Amino acid sequence: MLPFSHIALRCAALLAFAYAATTLAAPNAAPAAPSRVPVIAPAIVLRVHHFLPATSATQTLILQPWCDAIEKDSGGRLRCQIYPSMQLGGTPAQLFDQVQDGIVDVAWTLPGYTAGRFPLVEAFELPFMMRDPVATSKALWDYVQQYAPAEFQGVRALALHVHGRGSIHTTQAPIHTMADLRGKKVRAPTRQTNRLLAALGATPVAMPVTAVSEALSKSVLDGALAPYDVVPSIKLQDLARFHADTDPAEPALYTATFILAMNPATYARLPPDLQKVIDAHSGQATSGAFGKTFFTADAAGYRLTAHNAHNVIGAAELQRWKQAAQPVCDAWVREVGAKGYDGRRLLEGARRLIAEHSKAAPAQ
Repeated sequence: MLPFSHIALRCAALLAFAYAATTLAAPNAAPAAPSRVPVIAPAIVLRVHHFLPATSATQTLILQPWCDAIEKDSGGRLRCQIYPSMQLGGTPAQLFDQVQDGIVDVAWTLPGYTAGRFPLVEAFELPFMMRDPVATSKALWDYVQQYAPAEFQGVRALALHVHGRGSIHTTQAPIHTMADLRGKKVRAPTRQTNRLLAALGATPVAMPVTAVSEALSKSVLDGALAPYDVVPSIKLQDLARFHADTDPAEPALYTATFILAMNPATYARLPPDLQKVIDAHSGQATSGAFGKTFFTADAAGYRLTAHNAHNVIGAAELQRWKQAAQPVCDAWVREVGAKGYDGRRLLEGARRLIAEHSKAAPAQ
């Protein structure tokens, strides 16, 4: 056996030979570069604020799918954090200012909650205007672009839409005629529906839909104007025993307008390719798609109220309602005229656009 010193010398020689062979084989080889881990930019998270519960049709059928779509199309670089039920503070009437001032990045709100601030879009909230929510939502988008581009100055409008057919829901007695409404305290969502109820003989009470449940349960209200999509959110099926609808072949009693708005500075900070993602999910088509969701949402509300009493206002009686409501339209024409606008032209333009879109895409 070789002594340990000889073994050590042989090992050293072998190591030296291996090093020399490597060096001679690649005399100019650079040392291996350290491996690099790709840097992934964090996603841009948009704060989306609205006033309805997380279980509402607005969040589950409109806002969440919209957020999912922009996340998918941006490869995960755009995401949303949705805050329902005014979780970031304030009241529904303050949502427009919140998005305008950059407190939130995106807000979904009802312009009619701030009475008189958006007078031109009130044309769509006048009595017996809406045919169906898809056509009327597309018409609303076009109307704002053509006749009222400054109406929502200070925000970037992503979509403008309406809800489904508004109906009357009462707690103690059904509504068949105007006489049945006389003196009843009925919730109204907007300035124009306040006037409509007064014209029909009711006592209008203005309040956001989120306050309706408590008001009905405490008998502060005898009833409420509301679309069927909000039935699950406010438990209307348990609070109102009677539901009065208008003939589906006729224009709806009323509808309300909504806006999905983005803070302009938030949009401006996005890289151009992400701006294109937002643009692809904005505009007339998006507005119509939002309107279409109300066919699904209203159907759910109808099902929940199926155990209650429903009636349709008869044709002759409905004609009396239309005649009683005409002064509401005339008053709006005069009011916007006093502000320097041609109210008659605006109203005719709104009706024309609704008719054109209704003909192009009949109700679902």
